[in-house]
Formats: sequence, C-alpha cells, structure tokens
Amino acid sequence: MFIHHVFFWLKPGTPESAKQQLLNDCRNLLPQIPTVRHLWAGLPAMTPREIVDNSYAVGLSVVYDDQAGHDAYQVHPLHKEFGNRHKQHWARVQVFDFLA
Repeated sequence: MFIHHVFFWLKPGTPESAKQQLLNDCRNLLPQIPTVRHLWAGLPAMTPREIVDNSYAVGLSVVYDDQAGHDAYQVHPLHKEFGNRHKQHWARVQVFDFLA
C-alpha cells in the first residue's frame, strides 16, 4: 500500500468558508478518483503534546494500492481541479508519503 499524507496551512485572513470548502472537497471530490482506496480528511485534533504539530488547518490521508495508483491520482483531472479551486488560500502544503 502507498500512504499519502497532506497537511495544508492557509494564508492569514482565509475565510472559514474557504477552509470548510477545502475540507468538503477533500472528503467528496478526491474520493471519486478511481485509484483512491481509503481517504480521511479533518481538522487538527489539538493533541496537547510537545512533539505534535497542530499548526496546520486541514489534514488529508489517502491510501492507494501502490505507487502507480498514487501517480495516477496526481495527474487525474479531479486532483487538478482540487488544486485549482484551493491553491490561492494555501500558505504551505507539506506531504509525507510512505509504503506500508
């Protein structure tokens, strides 16, 4: 399995409605991509531990069968649409991928 974690930090002044739309599109648009096996998206849990980074606005975890599934996801039109809808609000995006 290929596990893809994405964390989004939003620009100061981004409306709450834009954050909610980002979260909604993570949950409803991206799962339509055929290579997605599992997908979770949410807000920081605000875990009160020194080693936990709670500074991001939205987190996304996606599971694919393999790297080929991930690679197909990256170029899929719905993924590109997602980026085009939301990138104007992103201050930073950090990705962590691993093989399980």
